[in-house]
Amino acid sequence: MLIAAQFLGSGAIVRPSVKALAICAICFALSGHAFANDDDDDGAAKPTTPTTYIDLRTSYANIPGGSLGIGFGGTSSLFTVLQSIVLATGNTPPTVPTSVKLPRVQGVSLDIPMTIDVTDRVSIWGGVSATANSLPVGGWTTVDITSWNIGFQADLYQQNGGQFPTATLQSTITQAIPNGPFVTTNFQNILEFDYAFDKDETRGVLAGVQDTRVDVGSGGVPARINSATIGYIGGYYQWPNNWKFIARAGVQSFGGVQLLNRTVIGPFTEPIVRFDLDRMDDNDNRLFGVMFEVQWIPKPAYLLTFRTPVFLVRN
Repeated sequence: MLIAAQFLGSGAIVRPSVKALAICAICFALSGHAFANDDDDDGAAKPTTPTTYIDLRTSYANIPGGSLGIGFGGTSSLFTVLQSIVLATGNTPPTVPTSVKLPRVQGVSLDIPMTIDVTDRVSIWGGVSATANSLPVGGWTTVDITSWNIGFQADLYQQNGGQFPTATLQSTITQAIPNGPFVTTNFQNILEFDYAFDKDETRGVLAGVQDTRVDVGSGGVPARINSATIGYIGGYYQWPNNWKFIARAGVQSFGGVQLLNRTVIGPFTEPIVRFDLDRMDDNDNRLFGVMFEVQWIPKPAYLLTFRTPVFLVRN
C-alpha cells in the first residue's frame, strides 16, 4: 500500500494454489475464534464489541531513478510504475525502447484500512489507498484512489512467558483499481517471530521473512515481476510511559522486472533498515506512530510514514 513503485514483486503468473491459499487463509482468519487463546483468564470480563478503528497511514517516498522501491510491509500498483515509463519516453508500452530508464519518483499516499481486532490474537482489515506522484511529464499527478486491499494478522502461537517465541502470520491481497494499461494483484505474506525477555513483553527480539507475489494483467503486453524476499532481524523496547521503539535490519533480494522481454529493472540483493516509534496505551493499542525506512536499490530510497488511527471502538 505504498506509493508508486513501492512494492514487493514476483513472477507475473501466480500459481492458482498460491491464490487459493491466500484466499482460504483470509476466510479462515475471519472466523477469529479458531485462534482463540485457551489460556485466557477464567472469569475475566470480555468486551462485547471488538476494537475497531481506521488505521490512517500517510506516507512520503523518494525513489531514485532507474530503480524500483520494495520495502517492508507494503504493496502498490505496478501500473503506476509502467505508466511512468510511458510518460518518460512519450511512447505506448508496445514501443518502449531498450534504453528506457525509470525516472526519479516522489510520491505521497494515504492508506485507509478499516481494522477490527477480532480477538487478542486475530485482526482483519480492508480498505483503499489513494496516491499522487511526481513524474517528469506534467509534474504532480492528481490524488486518485489506486487500489483496494483486504488482509489479516494472526498469532499462530503466543509466548505468554514461555520458552518459545510468538509466531505471527500476516497476509494481504492488494488489487489495483484499473486506471491505466496495467493492473496488478499483489499477494503478500509475512511470518515473524517475537521473543520477549519479560512477562509484560516490553523488550525483546524479532526475526522474520516477507514474501510478495504479483500477478500482472497487462492488457496483452508481456510483463513480468520476478520474485522478491526480505529476511530480517530486529528488536524492540517499550518505556514505562508507553512509547515503543522497534528496529529492523535485513536483506532484500529482488529478481527484477521484464517488459516486452526486456529487463526494465535489474535484479539486486541489498540491505534495508526500518525504525518505528509508536505511542501505545495501557492495552497496547497504537495511538500514534512514525516509521522511517531506508532501502538500497542499489542507491538509497527513503520512506516516511505517519500512523494516526481513528478509533470507533477501543477496548
